[in-house]
Amino acid sequence: MKEILLEVRDLHAGIENKEILKGINLIVREGEVHAIMGPNGSGKSTLSEVLAGNPAFTVSSGSATLNGKQLLDMTPEDRSHEGLFLSFQYPVEIPGVSMVNFMRAAVNAKRKYFNEPPLAASDFLKMMRQKRAIVELDNKLASRSVNEGFSGGEKKRNEIFQMAVLEPKLSILDETDSGLDIDALRIVAGGVNKLKTEKNATIVITHYQRLLDYIKPDFVHVLYKGRIVKTGGPELALELEERGYDWIKEEIDNESK
Repeated sequence: MKEILLEVRDLHAGIENKEILKGINLIVREGEVHAIMGPNGSGKSTLSEVLAGNPAFTVSSGSATLNGKQLLDMTPEDRSHEGLFLSFQYPVEIPGVSMVNFMRAAVNAKRKYFNEPPLAASDFLKMMRQKRAIVELDNKLASRSVNEGFSGGEKKRNEIFQMAVLEPKLSILDETDSGLDIDALRIVAGGVNKLKTEKNATIVITHYQRLLDYIKPDFVHVLYKGRIVKTGGPELALELEERGYDWIKEEIDNESK
């Protein structure tokens, strides 16, 4: 049996006294890829933000563990060090902070968390070169300020590059296909696939089947009105692409009457 990486139980959370997540249950094991789909406003991005520790959101009840440790009790920094990575839907620019310095600080902060010595500059630069190749990231981009002046595709590619450097146990990709053309989508998805191992896992949050043509999910979950209302295999994503979400809305709404 594969080890459980993430276990979410009856998670309720919201923002500004508005409940958005209304009882999320989810188990993600090593080596698995889970896709979370659903209509706008169903809580997909909220789930990713809550798991990552965005302080704007408040958890009212429920639990979430990462590798058996209480995730919700950790700071966002400690969640990252413990192996949680969130690829943002809209990556931010950080003017004046070079990618090299940014990533070296992140790597050494994680090493310090585990009482390991800082990585030597030569070793870090060697690792940077190896990881850049995974997502075909130009050396000039890696030398610039974080995301400053990057196109949408370059920002998303840069996110996967950061993921490659940090080697997380659980990666959450929040609509990483948003705004990508086919070539950028292929490169980003290819990077995600190259980083997959038997010991890590990925949650892909997306509206569209096209990303799942490249990143093959083991499980597809439909989030609706703050709950996971349907779970299936890759064929469920194909059905959603063909039929939309209305049939699920009708099915769930009829059940609740």
